[in-house]
Amino acid sequence: MNSSDPVINSSSTSDPSNAATRLLPWLVAVAFFMESLDTTILNTAVPAISAALGITPLSMKAVLASYTLSLAVFIPISGWMADRFGTRRVFAAAIGLFTLGSLLCGISNNIHLLVACRILQGCGGAMMVPVGRLTLVRTFAKSDLLRAMSFVSIPALIAPMLGPIAGGLIVRYLHWRFIFFLNIPIGLAGLILVYLHLPDYREEQTHPLDIVGLILFGSGIGLLSYVLEIFGEHTLSALDMSGLLALSLVLLAGYGIHAHSISFPLLQLRLFSIRTFRASVSGSFFTRLGIGGVPFLLPLLYQVGLGFTPIQSGLLVMPQAIGAMSMKTILPWLLRRVGYRRILVSNTLVLGVLLMVFATIGLRTPIWFIVLQAFLYGAFTSLQYSSMNTLVYADITDKDASSASSIASTMQQMSISFGVAMAGLATAFFIGTSRTNPTEMIQGIHKSLVALGILTILSTIVFRSLRRGDGDDVSQHKVLHPGG
Repeated sequence: MNSSDPVINSSSTSDPSNAATRLLPWLVAVAFFMESLDTTILNTAVPAISAALGITPLSMKAVLASYTLSLAVFIPISGWMADRFGTRRVFAAAIGLFTLGSLLCGISNNIHLLVACRILQGCGGAMMVPVGRLTLVRTFAKSDLLRAMSFVSIPALIAPMLGPIAGGLIVRYLHWRFIFFLNIPIGLAGLILVYLHLPDYREEQTHPLDIVGLILFGSGIGLLSYVLEIFGEHTLSALDMSGLLALSLVLLAGYGIHAHSISFPLLQLRLFSIRTFRASVSGSFFTRLGIGGVPFLLPLLYQVGLGFTPIQSGLLVMPQAIGAMSMKTILPWLLRRVGYRRILVSNTLVLGVLLMVFATIGLRTPIWFIVLQAFLYGAFTSLQYSSMNTLVYADITDKDASSASSIASTMQQMSISFGVAMAGLATAFFIGTSRTNPTEMIQGIHKSLVALGILTILSTIVFRSLRRGDGDDVSQHKVLHPGG
């Protein structure tokens, strides 16, 4: 190979029958599950942790935000590290850091130490997702990539749904520290399996790390994420907020100029000249701005608006996981029959409509309707995510795979953070000054869901830039429709 030299413990990863290839999707899936679960499981434990540490619940915002900021800052260097040190070593280091961070979080006795340990967790989580995807891309042929990527994306859909329930059960029946200790046995088992079975891809020669780009992009994204996290909380004046926002945009603009002036930037922005990559990454970003706020809004609707308990609220979200897994069984067949362009355009429209249907849920809505709506939303969300994530690599060479993975993962993390922020801002805008009246809360969330649904529908504009044959090497659509 001209771009990477696979070094593995077993015979060859090109043979899909060997043990390493069979186990690889499971290894990556477990890592994805750990990283995804940790973004939501802590939310329901905020009151218990704040009481134990002797702080106000509002102060726990730093604990939640520090993990997200760490992900956004450190994801861009994951591709370079995998090329330089090898996928096996970096993936193992990522799991190790995440597990160590979990242990330290579990024994933290003050807010400052807990924030520092969450940042360490984020360093590990930032490398797990993109390096895991990169290993899959370099192991499986494009014709098999859809099946592998669909499998490993299931935990990323299930974990955020299980998080609120798991967090509530742990706090009620065990202790909040077990939220972090839960990762330790999973992480240790993952380390052993990684060293035994994960392929080790690396570049024979690597370019120097773009330190200037890392500083510009990392600080710009970190600052922008921070501004969105605290926007509307009135902890800073309007002038301070405007100044921080302007500074973050200047830093990101500076990175854009810097990236076009050197041969090996931190993120290869030239990849956006590839139509399939540009449509999948930018389309994913704008789509997630709309649907990314749903995990934040639905618990508010169910608990504050409708009066359900946290566990009941979590159970109402669970059908999304069942719908997501059901869609995985027919996803490859759908893409073969229909193709990426028509799937992404039509499915994005459906998701926008489903968001608006959520806005009809009220005090008199039967439970069976909420469950059915959740199932359908989970199924179509699964189809959307898997299609966007696999189309990223349709026309990417092995040489650019690591950079493509880093960009896709970075944009995905940004869109998740921004989506939650937009959902919160929209709800605060529609509710106004009243934050405790259930009726006004329901009305405000309903209006927010309609607004996010419209935003999701508008994102179909990006996917319309695709052509009918785009992504056929991955979906095998041209096999069934050679003239399409």
